[in-house]
Amino acid sequence: MASDVKQDDTDKKQGKLTSHDITMLGLRSSLLQSAFSYERMQAGGWAWSQVPIWKKIFGKDKKGLSEAMQDNMEFINTSPPLVPILMGLLTSLEEEHVNRQTIRGLKNGLFGPMAGIGDAIYWFTIMPIIGGIAASFASKGNILGPIIFFLVYLGVFLCRIPFAHLGYNLGVKAIDVIQDNSEIIARVATIMGLTVIGALISSYVGLSLKVKIGSVSLQKDFLDKIFPNILPLAFTFFLYWMLKKKVSPIVLIAIVFVLCIVCSFFGIM
Repeated sequence: MASDVKQDDTDKKQGKLTSHDITMLGLRSSLLQSAFSYERMQAGGWAWSQVPIWKKIFGKDKKGLSEAMQDNMEFINTSPPLVPILMGLLTSLEEEHVNRQTIRGLKNGLFGPMAGIGDAIYWFTIMPIIGGIAASFASKGNILGPIIFFLVYLGVFLCRIPFAHLGYNLGVKAIDVIQDNSEIIARVATIMGLTVIGALISSYVGLSLKVKIGSVSLQKDFLDKIFPNILPLAFTFFLYWMLKKKVSPIVLIAIVFVLCIVCSFFGIM
């Protein structure tokens, strides 16, 4: 009996996933943006990358697999080079069947900050420096220019594999802490996630009226002095209300396009 318990504990620690599974997760994450859309951004590629992992974790539990897929088809927009860290971390939680709300909250809370960190490291630091060096060589006809750029880009791609393992191992080490404090973490992660989504909305949604009554600008002299950015906020709540009424996001995108064209044509916005 004691040996059976010991074997169960060993199996639990070893988990269902192998090192090869995590490596493949890192490689599949390279197609994060393969199904990019304005409705869910990177959600299609994000979910596709993890499907083999989920099938292995949930096995015959179709309901668990369905819930994982539904949660991960929600909006996400993060840094492609760093996304394997987040995938690895969340995979370790899925493997231990941590509370669904905790996993969902952590995903929503972390993808935004990770996008900022990734963009700052890769697109605003590494790639401009390497691009400048490579362009300097290439402008003099030196073949080292494109070779250097290609090798660095290849290195960034291959980093996905150790990043996936890093995220997975971090999650495994923190699993006990996360499970013991799942309610607190879920609440904190949810608040963080809502903050990130709110910040994204304020960055993405911009509306400004061009209408004037006499010499008074309706936007600058009236709305902005009462409540700055009240128009984008109201429009966001309007779209949210439409979503709650089960209106398709595709229909809402079409409505936004039509409104933009009509308002621009008549000089309203």
